Amino acid sequence: MPKSRPSSKKRSRPVKRSRTRRMGESAYGLLLVARMGLMGALALLLLVAGVWTSWNTAQYAMLVEARERGTMTVTACHEDRCTGPYLPLEGSRRRTQVSIAAAAAPDKGEQVEVTVKPGTDRAVRIGAGGVLHAWVPFAGSLLLAALVVAGGMKLRRTAWVMGALGAVLLGATFAAL
Repeated sequence: MPKSRPSSKKRSRPVKRSRTRRMGESAYGLLLVARMGLMGALALLLLVAGVWTSWNTAQYAMLVEARERGTMTVTACHEDRCTGPYLPLEGSRRRTQVSIAAAAAPDKGEQVEVTVKPGTDRAVRIGAGGVLHAWVPFAGSLLLAALVVAGGMKLRRTAWVMGALGAVLLGATFAAL
């Protein structure tokens, strides 16, 4: 009788899993997808809120061509606002007092170029410092969203990029003001 060689290849049959195990694996996968969706929605909400908040001021700092422009001399600062007289550059009226955010204002006695929000006595700093200051809420939302993306979505590289962009924006604002 001839000897047969043992085959080196073993045939593996697919293992049948129970219905309970298959449902458990599907439920776990569903939970993972739900977590990713929820964390993505939270990160998106943070970013949209940051842009929305920033745009309320940034539109005046960035789109100054059709706005009332002039200079403001800082005379007094109280808590979070600084006040002073406003001298228009052209075509607008002189005002005895307008206010600007204290974080965007220079030292007492110095002048700063501003635009006045229509219908108010609130001024917004224009130029690089004003634009960067207007986008600070967005920088904060980038930092918060980076934590959500890293922790909840496990997308660490994306989170590092988002966090770095937020930190650079904050640093540039600090340097410009």
